[in-house]
Amino acid sequence: MAGSNPNNPQFYYTPTSKPNPTNSNFSSLKRTKLSYLALVAILCGLSYLIGSWNSGGGGGGGSAAASSTSAVIAAATAAVPCIFQKNATTLFTAAESRALDFGTHHATDVAGGVGSPENDAVKVYPPCDVRYSEYTPCEDPKRSLRFNRDRLIYRERHCPEKSEVLKCRIPAPFGYKNPFKWPASRDLAWYANVPHKELTVEKAVQNWIRFEGNRFKFPGGGTMFPNGADAYIDDIGKLINLKDGSIRTAIDTGCGVASWGAYLMSRNIVAMSFAPRDTHEAQVQFALERGVPALIGVIASKRLPYPSRAFDMAHCSRCLIPWGQYDGSYLIEVDRVLRPGGFWILSGPPIRWRKYWQGWDRTREDLNAEQTQIEKVAKRLCWKKFVEKDDIAIWQKPFNHLECKEHRKTWKNPPMCPAGDPDKAWYTDLQTCLTPLPKVSGGKEVAGGKLEKWPKRLHAIPPRIATGTIEGVNSEIFKQDSQLWKRRVSYYRSVNVQLGKAGRYRNVLDMNGFLGGFAASLIDQPLWVMNVVPVEAKVNTLGVIYERGLIGTYQSWCEAMSTYPRTYDLIHADSIFTLYKDRCEMEDIMLEMDRILRPEGSVIIREDVDLLNKVKRIADGLKWESQIVDHEDGPLVREKLLFAVKSYWTAPAASTQ
Repeated sequence: MAGSNPNNPQFYYTPTSKPNPTNSNFSSLKRTKLSYLALVAILCGLSYLIGSWNSGGGGGGGSAAASSTSAVIAAATAAVPCIFQKNATTLFTAAESRALDFGTHHATDVAGGVGSPENDAVKVYPPCDVRYSEYTPCEDPKRSLRFNRDRLIYRERHCPEKSEVLKCRIPAPFGYKNPFKWPASRDLAWYANVPHKELTVEKAVQNWIRFEGNRFKFPGGGTMFPNGADAYIDDIGKLINLKDGSIRTAIDTGCGVASWGAYLMSRNIVAMSFAPRDTHEAQVQFALERGVPALIGVIASKRLPYPSRAFDMAHCSRCLIPWGQYDGSYLIEVDRVLRPGGFWILSGPPIRWRKYWQGWDRTREDLNAEQTQIEKVAKRLCWKKFVEKDDIAIWQKPFNHLECKEHRKTWKNPPMCPAGDPDKAWYTDLQTCLTPLPKVSGGKEVAGGKLEKWPKRLHAIPPRIATGTIEGVNSEIFKQDSQLWKRRVSYYRSVNVQLGKAGRYRNVLDMNGFLGGFAASLIDQPLWVMNVVPVEAKVNTLGVIYERGLIGTYQSWCEAMSTYPRTYDLIHADSIFTLYKDRCEMEDIMLEMDRILRPEGSVIIREDVDLLNKVKRIADGLKWESQIVDHEDGPLVREKLLFAVKSYWTAPAASTQ
């Protein structure tokens, strides 16, 4: 099959590459290079001899002549380095650099050419076989079969061994096009980008997704919202206030194609949607194509990769999670990530089972027992039943645990967890104990500190910082960091003008989010930022990011991210390679960046110049167009920036046959 050989990049469709030169042109080029090298050698040698004679104290007249001659030679050689290095990395200032093309060009099919010749001085990473087009290394369906199916453990993260890590570039499907711009992307996606029709059949009556011509349409339907997600959210809004800014962050468990999260965006509520990579093909992939925040994930035996007290609202619409089983551990985990006073919303089985039990193909007794079990666990978590109306039930978490601790004297299960880090959530086992909220002095006080309403929340001092719980970070540092990122993003926009154009970037990743300053500086744009706090970072600041009304996740960049290829339009990496030096391979991190970056997606990397030169060579091997520019404070600063654009290329047409 064409394209099946990963070592032959010429089989791959690469419209931005240049054709191979002819033999005659190559011979001419070779002669020119030889002449150029000879001239450089003569000039450098002559300059050296004159310099030696001059410094050795030749006669007075000779010194003047030498100075004159040296000046001529210096002028002649100013544009020619005396040491000719075939792939020397050049440092450019923003004003001097060759302008990269940050625009997109593949909203429609484009004719292409053959692959460019490989550069033998740079390690070139070949295309992977087309069967890896949707490869998710840590959620590989074949590898998952080795693990326990109980509690869906086999659908958790199980990353490849070092010897199994691919050293090639993941191809996009043939015919791949840039996604529709937001907000059109909420309702439309190109079929070529996610060539799966299974959901259009399986969920046809539920109006999740329709296939029309060369694209998918998302009507906003769902199992429990036949009138569409917008109307369903309006129904929720009649029960709790979604308009006053008190609810900003949400989590959607078992999200489907994330229509709930998609329609919350217009209400200034940002949802973290997740679903496992399972038999419903490409749910999360569809969500990401729509421009909606999402990750591959499942509640099984490990904590969700989020800090405690992160979300204002949690949601499950027929997500089929057995909430009452396993000693209530799944609801206990929702309690951990839910903010004090936050809401848990449940629709679908077993809610309103008296009306729907026959359609759900379950007995009345079974459904009644399930709801009773959920109510029991919620009560022992000290949640209060806020409201149940029609198909929707809502519980509210207490604002503090003063009253709850009194109940512990009567209810022994679940017990309060012993002292520990409630924010620790990377391969951390689920617990069957209640995560205690921060201590308060009075019954009306909000544990951990009261949050401002959105949008004031974004720039207010986060409670975790105000209370001194983030080591080494105080209010002044927070303010300085905010100003720093305003200045840096302004500089980014001077280099990449597309960053200031609404619609060019939608899905953005910050690989080292710290306090969320980069994301906060882009809040005026119609985009969202996945803020990653690396688990290797000295300080865990992800809770601060959520307190600002932003979203993010934990991640070790020695492993692959729980997302599909071609997730992000823009990746920002501040000091990532410094952080991971001697921890894992630089090329593996770069290959992962290439995997999750869209064709014609952009990259901004900040590093010390020595590290950045190494990064630049790997970027060349990935066929990225890239350049190094000076720091925003000028050329004397050792830290530099690399701006890059991933080339557009796809699997060959024959691979789809």
